[in-house]
Amino acid sequence: MKAELMAVKALTFDVFGTVVDWRGSIAREVRAVAQEKKLRINATKFADAWRAGYRPAMDRVAAGTLPWTKIDDLHRLILDDVLTKFRVSALSDAEKTHLNRVWHRLKPWSDSVRGLKRLKKRYTISTLSNGNVALLNNMAKNAGLPWDLILSAEIFHHYKPEPEVYLGAAAILGLQPSEVMMVAAHKDDLRAAARQGLRTALVLRPDEYGRGRHPDLSPEPAFDINAADFNDLAAQLGL
Repeated sequence: MKAELMAVKALTFDVFGTVVDWRGSIAREVRAVAQEKKLRINATKFADAWRAGYRPAMDRVAAGTLPWTKIDDLHRLILDDVLTKFRVSALSDAEKTHLNRVWHRLKPWSDSVRGLKRLKKRYTISTLSNGNVALLNNMAKNAGLPWDLILSAEIFHHYKPEPEVYLGAAAILGLQPSEVMMVAAHKDDLRAAARQGLRTALVLRPDEYGRGRHPDLSPEPAFDINAADFNDLAAQLGL
């Protein structure tokens, strides 16, 4: 392990795409709903459209055109738009509410639970996600994710990549930013964390957007660690 990483005491994790397979999980549930309701829906395109609304919705909050709104509620706003675009009108409000909570039921990547348990032996491990606290807690219960604590953008009323999220996480952990390592499959998240003094680990998730559709799988020397998965991350950290 690099000498400069010896000071790291906590690992904070992006969750959607890094720890859990949002696209595959959502597509499976949408496919099941379509079969039950006898609807013609391309489930993967539906999942992609739902996710595509994520960043623009958070940008509206950051710009002040929306007041602070937690991700569960943003997901519901986006879902209502996507249902309209896909011409789906057969769902009751209760069915829409249940479908919206699919984000609480996302399945982990195959290495996630084992890798997190290895990392937990030495480090405090925490979420650092734009997902709200209840969502992340329910997801952890459902997927068996062994977090030491749940940290969320909801706590800071700022969404990543705003500095308040990364610095706020370090403060809650009682650590200096350089004692925290941000772990993510998304380079923009890691670059934002690095600007605030956090250490960084890129974990590749080549199937996040579907096979052969990931925009950038190249390692980046600017990050402290480039890892194939959580077990490789643990190995590179000497675990």
